[in-house]
Amino acid sequence: MRIDYVLKRIGVFFLVVWLAATVNFFAPRLTGTDPIRQKLIQQAMAGGYVQQGLEDMVKIYDREFGLDKPLWVQYLNYLRQISGLDLGYSITHYPKHVKELLGQGIVWSLALMGTTTILAFLLGTFLGALLTWPKAPRFLQYLLPPLLTLSAMPYYILGLVLLYLFAFQTGWFPIFGGYSEGTVPSMTLGFWLDVLRHTVLPALSIILAAMGFWALGMRAMMVTVQGDDYMIFAEAKGLKEKTLFLRYAIRNALLPQVTGLALSLGYIVSGSVLVEVVFGYPGVGSILYQAISEFDYPTIQGIVFVIIVSIGLATLAVDILYPLLDPRITYRRA
Repeated sequence: MRIDYVLKRIGVFFLVVWLAATVNFFAPRLTGTDPIRQKLIQQAMAGGYVQQGLEDMVKIYDREFGLDKPLWVQYLNYLRQISGLDLGYSITHYPKHVKELLGQGIVWSLALMGTTTILAFLLGTFLGALLTWPKAPRFLQYLLPPLLTLSAMPYYILGLVLLYLFAFQTGWFPIFGGYSEGTVPSMTLGFWLDVLRHTVLPALSIILAAMGFWALGMRAMMVTVQGDDYMIFAEAKGLKEKTLFLRYAIRNALLPQVTGLALSLGYIVSGSVLVEVVFGYPGVGSILYQAISEFDYPTIQGIVFVIIVSIGLATLAVDILYPLLDPRITYRRA
């Protein structure tokens, strides 16, 4: 692999992160909403009266969060902070840092999205490969219509269906939250079993929907691969069916799937926003939804920036590892 190509890709990664961070800074401000004023008015309305000296309080908090400075100064301060991984304070949960909020939610999102993404990828890819293989069991063909249906369903719609069937109707699983209300988190078997019960439905909604997507993608690639010359030659040599399936067909059809998996893994730090909101799951997605609804600029920018960096790193890693996954790919000049 050419070292200059790797350095070029790293440079492109930093350029993309900077451009995305810039958009991330300016996009919330295009709404024209003053987050400090909005939060103080909400607190005053909750108390049943409008606080005296509201404008003075707005000025004080604007100065505390640096929102009283010109936009270009705010932008430079923002770049300086994120370059040092300082994501600032949350307006809604002040004086908590955004990093503290992320630390509370990211463990839940990684556990949910990391597990479900890998399981959906493995199950969907294997099923998709079997659907087009001539020697596969015939009953697998009946799985195609359900997989088509599942691939077209958004996670949160499937989550609502599962919630209605298995929480409201049967009561088999909890309706809301990451663990039972009033439970104190602890490293005990009872607590983790409680967490597992709360995780089943959101995890199942993601796995079922994503599995259809991975299966259809792999099925399409397997159809293409089976007509290639090397497959015909391998069959003519009389290789075993298992060898043809695993080492020739799946291995060569897998590369686009791996690209999609890398991008999906880049998104796991953000969780599945709508699924977490539907189930009240305490992950980063729920924190991001709350921050957007309350115009919490620092929290929105912090979470989106972390998502940008994670996606960029995942893409960079796959781009560099491509020659190891498929020896036919090379970055050497002819």
